[in-house]
Amino acid sequence: MTYLPSNKGTRRAFWPLGNRRAGAVRAIWLVGLCLSLAACGSLSGMLGRGGVVAPTPQAETAPPPYQGEKIGSGTARVALILPMTQASGPSVVGTSLRNAAELAWAEAGNNDITLLVKDDRSTPEGARAAAQEALSEGAELIIGPLFASSVREVGPVARGARRPVIAFSTDTSTAGPELFLLSFLIENYVDRIVDFAASKGEKSIAALVPENDYGRVAESEFQQAAARDNIRVMTIEHYQPRTMAEAVQKIAALHDQIDSLFIPEQADAMQPMSQALAAAGINGKHVQILGTGLWNDARVLKLAALQGAWFAAPENGGFNAFAARYRAKYHSDPTRIATLAYDAVSLAAALAHTQGSQRYSPNVLTNRSGFNGADGVFRFRSDGTNERGLSVLQIDNGVAVPLSAAPHSFSGTNSAT
Repeated sequence: MTYLPSNKGTRRAFWPLGNRRAGAVRAIWLVGLCLSLAACGSLSGMLGRGGVVAPTPQAETAPPPYQGEKIGSGTARVALILPMTQASGPSVVGTSLRNAAELAWAEAGNNDITLLVKDDRSTPEGARAAAQEALSEGAELIIGPLFASSVREVGPVARGARRPVIAFSTDTSTAGPELFLLSFLIENYVDRIVDFAASKGEKSIAALVPENDYGRVAESEFQQAAARDNIRVMTIEHYQPRTMAEAVQKIAALHDQIDSLFIPEQADAMQPMSQALAAAGINGKHVQILGTGLWNDARVLKLAALQGAWFAAPENGGFNAFAARYRAKYHSDPTRIATLAYDAVSLAAALAHTQGSQRYSPNVLTNRSGFNGADGVFRFRSDGTNERGLSVLQIDNGVAVPLSAAPHSFSGTNSAT
């Protein structure tokens, strides 16, 4: 068995560059005592079903080809497949993910890995070619790509070479054995907020569900979570933008038959939703409104009808600390999903430093105790999806106030494997 530090008084998601000798172990901690080797403008779309919104065009002329690069010179070769370019120019999202990966490598404080940075050109074909090239160069692990269509192309290539993948798509249909998703999954948000509502005595609930991919996935998980928690689902109203007000009026007609209302909507659609709720007389004084992590957005937090609403999200402290160090190094703000690349590379470096030839084996990557990253604890399930420790926040006078802290370990919880 291999033990990693577990001093609760000093454990952090990030560690200063000064302590470089132990940096690889500390960049990503195993949560628990042992790891047994025997056993994407608005970022709301980036956290939704199917990957991210299309990157914002940066230029009208075609960019020069991205030639790729190597970061580090360690014996463990790790591919990093990112959308560094798109049809109209360099990709802001790809650059942010690349910089976060480099920051993680630098803070690891060792030279156990070599990052092979490859551009997938924001296309499935480019992702497949990048994976083939990386594997020909000896990659043991593939990190990325970002878009679901690209993940689907990389998967068979990696499986053919018996190499694991840690990808960033939020589309769980892309996951599978040895193809793990590190993204912020809709299902985790829904489970956390419904479980919390049940713990606070909520017994009867309704839902307003947008007719899109995000809404469909959220609705499916919502129904399972409500059944598990013995919450009665009174009604589920589906809507499109033009029928939103009508759907809200149907919820309002329930009057006191519900004590909570779940709305799995993205940030850029919440202003008209707030107006529709206000017009129907629905607010936090009459019913407990519930949402997902996409509401952790300044545009949502200021909406009058949503004051008092609850939503699940990663705690902000880890990202804020990461963003400060990113700004100091690159003189720009990271995208919200940049922590995915940071955590994936930190994990790859830590495992290369501590786990020898088994470093990226399925038993290691699916360790039930999980890992601690910039956005808190997470662990991979054997089916390729993940579980994250999320907090519950309440919207209060334009800010998100913690109601329930994110767990710091998975002790005593079961992984659905």
